[in-house]
Amino acid sequence: MMNLDPFYPIVDSTEWLKRLVPLGIRLVQLRIKTTPDTDAERDTLLQDIRLAKTICERHHCQLVVNDHWALAIEAGCDFVHLGQEDLFTADVNAIKAAGMQLGVSTHGKAELEKALSTEPAYIALGPVYPTILKKMPWQPQGVERVAQWKQQVGTIPLVAIGGLTTERAAGVFEAGADIVSLVTDITLNDNPEARVREWLAVTQPYRTTSSTV
Repeated sequence: MMNLDPFYPIVDSTEWLKRLVPLGIRLVQLRIKTTPDTDAERDTLLQDIRLAKTICERHHCQLVVNDHWALAIEAGCDFVHLGQEDLFTADVNAIKAAGMQLGVSTHGKAELEKALSTEPAYIALGPVYPTILKKMPWQPQGVERVAQWKQQVGTIPLVAIGGLTTERAAGVFEAGADIVSLVTDITLNDNPEARVREWLAVTQPYRTTSSTV
């Protein structure tokens, strides 16, 4: 069984991993939202994923690769995250055959049903609160939806994402989330390292009951 930490930051480069993972992060997602158009770009991305894997292994951190599932398999990674659009193009059978764990994003009922059909390692729900990360067609879900989602997913770990801060964390956990995920609260912070330490402290009470897959 794989233990999933309740604190799950998302970063877009190996430089962020070098800075933050050594602070004690135990679960992190590398989300590089580019599509390689040439062999050289593909090789560069593969090298980034391999470096990310090395960094995370060195610090006993579970790496989750966003979207680039084929390269993640090639790099020998064991966890990938897919958004709903990615599910239509990804070979989920190949992911499973490679022994990889799969996390899936959801925003509505139909998406939840689709995600559950993949037998995911976790289900992500968002945005819980308004987020500045990117424009989304969905309204903020709110903590009430977190509670509803948790009832439906049962023992599958539920990841809450979108507009989360250390001040909002307790309410999200109380609503039923097993894991909190965030991006800009760290990457746009004046002192990202200090913010990570704050998050590690805030999530510590939930660490003894971290979700397993």
